[in-house]
Amino acid sequence: MTDSKYFTTTKKGEIFELKSELNSDKKEKKKEAVKKVIASMTVGKDVSALFPDVVNCMQTDNLELKKLVYLYLMNYAKSHPDMAIMAVNTFVKDCEDTNPLIRALAVRTMGCIRVDKITEYLCEPLRKCLKDEDPYVRKTAAVCVAKLYDINAQLVEDQGFLDQLKDLLSDSNPMVVANAVAALSEMNETNISGSMLIEMNSQTINKLLTALNECTEWGQVFILDSLANYSPKDDREALSICERITPRLAHANAAVVLSAVKVLMKFMEILPSDSDFVSTLTKKLAPPLVTLLSSEPEVQYVALRNINLIVQKRPDILKQEMKVFFVKYNDPIYVKLEKLDIMIRLASQANIAQVLSELKEYATEVDVDFVRKAVRAIGRCAIKVEQSAERCVSTLLDLIQTKVNYVVQEAIVVIKDIFRKYPNKYESIISTLCENLDTLDEPEARASMIWIIGEYAERIDNADELLESFLEGFQDENTQVQLQLLTAIVKLFLKRPSDTQQLVQQVLSLATQDSDNPDLRDRGFIYWRLLSTDPAAAKEVVLAEKPLISEETDLLEPTLLDELICHISSLASVYHKPPSAFVEGRPGLRKSLPARNDIGGSSIPAVVTTSQAAIIPSQESLIGDLLSMDLSAPPTTYNPATAPSPSVDLLASGIESLLTSDLNSVPATSAASQSSIGLIGDIFSVPTPSSYVPPKQIWLTAESGKGLEITGTFSRKNGIINMEFLFKNKAMQPMIGFAIQLNKNSFGLTPQRPLQVVNPLIPGGSQEVSLPLSTTGAVQRMEPLTSLQVAIKNSIDVFYFACIVPMNVFFVEDGQMDKRLFLSTWKDIPAQNEMQYTIQNILCNAEVVAQKMTQNNVFTIAKRNVESQDMLYQSLKLTNGIWVLNELKIQPGNPNITLSLKTQALDVAPGIYQAYEAILRN
Repeated sequence: MTDSKYFTTTKKGEIFELKSELNSDKKEKKKEAVKKVIASMTVGKDVSALFPDVVNCMQTDNLELKKLVYLYLMNYAKSHPDMAIMAVNTFVKDCEDTNPLIRALAVRTMGCIRVDKITEYLCEPLRKCLKDEDPYVRKTAAVCVAKLYDINAQLVEDQGFLDQLKDLLSDSNPMVVANAVAALSEMNETNISGSMLIEMNSQTINKLLTALNECTEWGQVFILDSLANYSPKDDREALSICERITPRLAHANAAVVLSAVKVLMKFMEILPSDSDFVSTLTKKLAPPLVTLLSSEPEVQYVALRNINLIVQKRPDILKQEMKVFFVKYNDPIYVKLEKLDIMIRLASQANIAQVLSELKEYATEVDVDFVRKAVRAIGRCAIKVEQSAERCVSTLLDLIQTKVNYVVQEAIVVIKDIFRKYPNKYESIISTLCENLDTLDEPEARASMIWIIGEYAERIDNADELLESFLEGFQDENTQVQLQLLTAIVKLFLKRPSDTQQLVQQVLSLATQDSDNPDLRDRGFIYWRLLSTDPAAAKEVVLAEKPLISEETDLLEPTLLDELICHISSLASVYHKPPSAFVEGRPGLRKSLPARNDIGGSSIPAVVTTSQAAIIPSQESLIGDLLSMDLSAPPTTYNPATAPSPSVDLLASGIESLLTSDLNSVPATSAASQSSIGLIGDIFSVPTPSSYVPPKQIWLTAESGKGLEITGTFSRKNGIINMEFLFKNKAMQPMIGFAIQLNKNSFGLTPQRPLQVVNPLIPGGSQEVSLPLSTTGAVQRMEPLTSLQVAIKNSIDVFYFACIVPMNVFFVEDGQMDKRLFLSTWKDIPAQNEMQYTIQNILCNAEVVAQKMTQNNVFTIAKRNVESQDMLYQSLKLTNGIWVLNELKIQPGNPNITLSLKTQALDVAPGIYQAYEAILRN
């Protein structure tokens, strides 16, 4: 007899009858009554009125009856918290029962009753169950800790349950270990602080790996997921873990296989990419992934979505397995489309013939969506594999000849992209495309055809007629088509202005006067003003050379891809979205792949800073320093630079006349007076002279910075060197936690304070930041001399780049030398320490040159006229105490200036010349 009888009763006095049955003295009748109560509860009837009577049934030795009562309690305890407390004594008593099943049942039920009043009574029984002699009770208690943490996290921490869970990681029973790991993983995900509750170490990881071989499938999944969150301390440990996990790739359960793949993908980032182990591992990863594709369609789809991520990160893994992704006739459409996507990602010169043959077959299928995707895939292959482009175009032309409407339209869309990728190569087919103009009814295809006509208007005799035919129904067209038609007619007008003037006026009138679309109206007004005010500028803008389109436009952003690799075998890897995008109210820990380390990890010992200003240590391998840097706060050590002795040798013949001749002495403005002028200028809004600041350059591209783009320059203001940044976030998530570290460099540059970027830097946002630098850091000679290596850290990763510091920012304000000292120093510097340069095409007289250089702390000591040419004698001093003496020969009417300079440290001479040239050209 089945249990269906419990669901069939419809008596009016049902609750009353059940009440009397629950209080019956007969055990069997009582059990039957509880079953009826559970049946009523299951179908949605409110049987909460029977709460006290059902609770009374807890006092029984019958395990089946106890399970039923506990089930009822879990359902109604929240709505009757006061009555639920009545059951606490029984729970506590059951937790000390001789039967381990009852002990486990009691602690499991107490964990499921989410009532604050009961949780405080749960602590003591739970503590005992965590130390129970029976492993079944211990594994149940481990999960109960996670449930209790969800109700009251603070209580779990205060009662020391975290330490007990950590002890269970070393349990002799593998299932206890697996449940402890599962509980900790669940708690870490719900932890609001975002930090790991228990830090894993090598010893714990070793115990988990030992338990891995004896666990059930789901236990293995939990352990593997936990291993994926661990960061090995070195290459050797990562290699050891990989070796012990590799056998899991042969497991029958797809979840275990994918979890193992996730751990291996993460740890392969840590290992040197050129090592034999990584290449062996790459070969081992292919067979298990291929095996997953012989499962049922649903599992296939999940596997394919994960493979899509893996192929984007490491295409080498499956590059030899193209055939397994060929579509089968009975594959569901969602599997077909996913396979098609992976085929294109794996397409290469070696297999392109095979791929094109398949794609051509797919283009004749009956499923319209699949055919469209196949035709588009042929175009993507042409863009990705240049050698196959001609063959792809030929295939597309064959498909156009079929005259199947949707095939023709997709072909035209992809041919437009092929024209963008390979300009002036396949334009001979335009006439064939124009033959199909009348059949186009989809916006994207019409827009593509219009783009082709506008772009190659000079090759199409009747381009104006073709575009005019589109113009007839302008108001009914899709916005995409309207925008493209406007641009195409303007292009045509710029190429053939004589016979298309009426056409361009008509389209501009339609776009600006008859349209409600703001985008279309704005573009129309811009074109109108360009054409009416400056046709040459219009030509430069509209007919500008277009950048070639990239081969993979649909690749995931690098930071997102790295995060999704860490979520392989989860829903995030199927959606291709981070968990935060579809799980609400669960902050969790943001996961990311470790930074690749192919260096070997040995850092270069720091070079001792010398106090001799003119001596710069020789350069060594610097990447080690950057990798081992502490990116928290800048160092604050101070190394005073010793001023050089005045015995330095400088200018050429006739220098003695500086002191004896009657010359126009040009005293340089002192730093104090300069600051006074600046203050007065501020008060009366008078523009004050400023030192030269080079234009910003890109220091870190968005591609190298995982979405972070950094442009910058250097300036000197009020005696302080500033590093001027412009941070742009081109990633999909906000960036926080910015920090900076500079490597040892020739001039001892180091940050005066931490990098102050206002958090968060939102996606699409930008922020300008000025970082003051001092010259008190560690000194090490660089090549080139003013090269600066920088490490920038944020919430995504640590990024390294190098930039060149312009020499003029090192010119200090007290660089004006006394005339007599200037003369004696010039003589003392040997002749071989004199360098001569020509600065070409400078249209400045001596006064302007002197003024420009003074603004940049290069001080004119004297000026005289010799044989109708002006001679300027100037001095400057670098931050490290090195003096440089200069002579400038300026001849009226001659755009070339001769610069002679003398210094004890000739290494700075090229930088000084470059500074002169940049300042004078500014």
